[in-house]
Formats: sequence, C-alpha cells, structure tokens
Amino acid sequence: MDYSSVLIVVPTYNERENIVLLVPEIKKALPGAHILVVDDSSPDGTRAAVKEMAGGPDPIDGLFVLDRAAKQGLGRAYICGFRWALERGYEHIFEMDADFSHSPEYLPRFIEAAREADLVIGSRYVCGVNIVNWPMSRLLLSYFGNVFARVVTGLRIKDCTGGFKCFRRAVLESLDLNGIASSGYSFQIELNFFAWKRGFRIKEIPIIFTDRQRGVSKMSTKIIREALLLVWKLRIMSIFRKTPTNACK
Repeated sequence: MDYSSVLIVVPTYNERENIVLLVPEIKKALPGAHILVVDDSSPDGTRAAVKEMAGGPDPIDGLFVLDRAAKQGLGRAYICGFRWALERGYEHIFEMDADFSHSPEYLPRFIEAAREADLVIGSRYVCGVNIVNWPMSRLLLSYFGNVFARVVTGLRIKDCTGGFKCFRRAVLESLDLNGIASSGYSFQIELNFFAWKRGFRIKEIPIIFTDRQRGVSKMSTKIIREALLLVWKLRIMSIFRKTPTNACK
C-alpha cells in the first residue's frame, strides 16, 4: 500500500534520545509514510538530530522538522503540524508521542480502522485498563478524569485524553484551529468534542500504553487545571448545541 498520503506529527521538547530511535520504527511500520517532527527549540539538540537523519549521509526519505521559536505547549505544536499537513494535501494525519508510549506497531491498525472512521483513537480504556508502568496515583487520575470528561460533556469515548490518533483530513479541515485554546492534554478532549459535534465517525481501537523509559514527563498541575476548566466549558456548549446521535462507533 502507498502510505505517501499519511503524515505522522510528532511534537518534541528534549526528546533527542527517543526521536532517533522512533523514526526508524515508524518507517518499518508504515513504509513510505511521512513524519513531521514539531520541535519547540529543544535545548538538548532534538531538532539537529532530526535534521541529520533527514539530510545526512544515509537520509531518511519523508522526514521533516518544523522549528518553533519557544515552548508553547502540546496543543499549539499539533495545530502547527495540522496546518502544515493540510497545506500539503495529506489525507491521513496522525498524532503520536515521541517517547514510545505509543508503539509504532499499532500504526497499520489505525489505517485499517480509518477505512470506516473519520477519527481513530488509540484507546487505553476501551478494553479494560491497558497502561504499563504508571504509578497508581497517575493511573487513577487519568482513568477517573476520563470518566469525569465523559459524564460532563456527553462524549461517548472511553479515552477522551488519549493522544495517539489518526484524522481524515476532512475532520481537521472542518475545525476552527484558531479557536482551539487548549495547550495541554485537554487539547485532546477539545478536538474529540468538536469532531463529535460535527457528526464525524469516531472509532476507538485498543492499544497498550507504556510509560516512557527515557526523558521526563511533561505533566503538571497547570495541565490538570486547564482540563477541568475546559470540560465545564464544553458542557455549557453542549447545552446550546444539538448533540449528534450516531457519531461514535
């Protein structure tokens, strides 16, 4: 299969150690797919490492890097990547973490699921709880945070905050990317909500999420507060807008 219309967007900040290992694994899973690394001026040389892989003596075809002047958050990095993808005509656009918590081996399953869905989410919770190496406190925060988001917003998605996704370009084209305000993990809830409200077909596929072995997590109390506020904002929007009945499968 020709995967040249597939773009995998990988945001990075201090992920040099991971990205040099991740890119070859992505290429093994989806030969011909393109990869865009959106780097927030990592001081550890992440950007330079990607450029070396893309233009060195043994260059990796279809590998690009988008430089950003400062660290502006996960959501803004993805929006930059989405715009870049839409301007260049990609048909399937992925979100994927750089730290191997999202295994490249699942990528072909996303493409298969996208035959019948507009947004495919790699879900940690659709078949029980599939998380490895998280402390119990973080697992409970994530699990019940997703329950809270579902109850308050009405989203029928088990993993509202999951960041391993594949969008058809029509979904991203329909969204007001300028109007998406979230910068942390609540960005995932916001995207899911607006895709659902527009009646796009959403499908969750099970994945096993493994906590990073290299580098430092970006989770913070500020990100948690942002998500809590966003959920109530979306609840208010739900009251005034009709909710689709057949969007999630």
